[in-house]
Amino acid sequence: MLSEVLAALPHPEFLIVCVVAIFIAYTIFGIAAFGGSVISAPVLAQIMPVSMVVPIFAILDATAAITNGLRTGAKADRQDLILYVPSMMVGTLLGALLLIYLPTRVLMLMLGIFIIGYAAYGFFARKSGSNLARGWAVPVGTIGGMVGGLFGMGGPIHAMYFSRRFSDPDVIRTNQSALVMFSTTTRIVVFLFTGLYSNATIILLAALLVPITLLGTFTGHHLVLKMSRQRFFVILYLLLVLSGSALILRAVL
Repeated sequence: MLSEVLAALPHPEFLIVCVVAIFIAYTIFGIAAFGGSVISAPVLAQIMPVSMVVPIFAILDATAAITNGLRTGAKADRQDLILYVPSMMVGTLLGALLLIYLPTRVLMLMLGIFIIGYAAYGFFARKSGSNLARGWAVPVGTIGGMVGGLFGMGGPIHAMYFSRRFSDPDVIRTNQSALVMFSTTTRIVVFLFTGLYSNATIILLAALLVPITLLGTFTGHHLVLKMSRQRFFVILYLLLVLSGSALILRAVL
């Protein structure tokens, strides 16, 4: 049994690529509280089936989000989350249903263009000095959940909302981490019931990559402590450009 599991692991040179990709991705996650899977999932998908990649990243994202939350959890805006999380759940269900009926490539392309446009606006527009009202949590949370249900990439929408709602990078990161922790925990439970985690290779690979995830998240957290607010938002907008570009590539390829 053990020999079969070990034989199913990627070759050592591919494991090294996985380790490097995971470390870089979760260093960025430690800074911005999203973007880990955007960066490293395409790398891992080249060397193992997507049916393995998705449940592995559920474990890694949950680990990173919990680590971020433990460090900055006191700064979470619970009133926002009380509105946002149920809306995100409803949106996720709607997204899963729409996935059956809508032309997802067209939607993916439009969403990618929108996210890049928003990031460009964030780079170049003058700040108005006013933040979004809390009531926006309901429609934006629903849209973010729908995007997550459709494409598995709700993080950019959540980041767009929190970057307009709050000016403190720690509050933004903490609320993002709370959403990631909630959504990934839900996915882990679903994967357990559907039997995806009965594959011992997935569990072994996740166990090997969790320490790298923790190291990357720890590194990112300490980097962000030394960052100015302006530099934090530059990184956030660059990640949004990367996320939008990934959606456009998935739509056209």
